[in-house]
Amino acid sequence: MKIWTLLFLRVSLGWLLVIWGADKLFDVEHGMAVANAFYFGFLAAENALRVAGALQMLVGLAVVVGFARRWVYPVQLLLNGASLLAVMQSVIDPWSWLFEGSNALFYPSLIIFAGSLLLIAYRDEDKLALDRR
Repeated sequence: MKIWTLLFLRVSLGWLLVIWGADKLFDVEHGMAVANAFYFGFLAAENALRVAGALQMLVGLAVVVGFARRWVYPVQLLLNGASLLAVMQSVIDPWSWLFEGSNALFYPSLIIFAGSLLLIAYRDEDKLALDRR
């Protein structure tokens, strides 16, 4: 069951990057709104956002199929870590008891980050990956 669980985790986390990347690439206005609201305007320019979206989709697809995991898993961790940091207020205080504007719907960012760590920790046990040894 472990190999199927790792496959499911890898595919779901990788596909999340594909979805986020596609949002940046194909719905630039939404991507710019997200960049401005959560990332201090980082990459809030159409061309930069499109390039970032395309790269994010490529990383996500590599994660999905298990290609170059030694390199793409740390990139995935950085991307998911940046998202976690961007919504950390909502992770710490999901019900706005301390911080105004928190949102309980952002709490899963912590779980996504933990899943990314798990993929790195159990990389050698993921036998259904394209680059398995």
